[in-house]
Amino acid sequence: MTDEHNRLNRRQALKTLALAGFALTPIAGAVAGSIGAMMPGKGWMAQGAACDGDGTPLQFIPKGKADANPLENELEKYPHCPYCGMNRTKFNHSRHLVQYSDDLVDGTCSLHCLAVSLSLNLDRVPKAIYAADFGAEGEIKPLVNVDKASYLIGSKLKGTMSANSKMAFADAAKAKAAQAANGGETGGFNQALTAAYANMAQDTIMIRKRREEARQKMMKMKG
Repeated sequence: MTDEHNRLNRRQALKTLALAGFALTPIAGAVAGSIGAMMPGKGWMAQGAACDGDGTPLQFIPKGKADANPLENELEKYPHCPYCGMNRTKFNHSRHLVQYSDDLVDGTCSLHCLAVSLSLNLDRVPKAIYAADFGAEGEIKPLVNVDKASYLIGSKLKGTMSANSKMAFADAAKAKAAQAANGGETGGFNQALTAAYANMAQDTIMIRKRREEARQKMMKMKG
């Protein structure tokens, strides 16, 4: 199957999946109580504080300059997930990156946040999508094109931004070995993305609960 055929199939799948999952995406900066909200790359911001690009969903659209070589110094250029604020180096094992057809780039911490990006950028066609190779050696996992990746879905491996983990492997044999050790099922990117959208509601509830607990803890520390 050619890369062009993969892209066409993926584009159609993304339109269907993103429309289904859009209403369930977690929005950073939602009502967050008196101490404000967690803003990507900025930390906790006071209620009512100005933020560049305010407006929903405009603040989530990639704002960086066009990047024709997004994999070059990728973690330096895209250090934090724009949707949850998490450090992409710390969560390099689950990170994803999408390069849209206009060369704007979204680097996310996880497949969950990639699904958010794809939902909010329906009119942008993904030129390429990359995922961390969980099976690779080394502290920092290299990126692999998702068209060539095998995903292990729903295993005992800890998920990022999701209770239902979805890890990518460049080597299908390593995905099978991880499955034998940790359970779950293997599949391609579209199958993993479908699972990400299907999990979005419960994952959003989980994330909101954790953020609220963090806010309450901070309020007690301040008070």
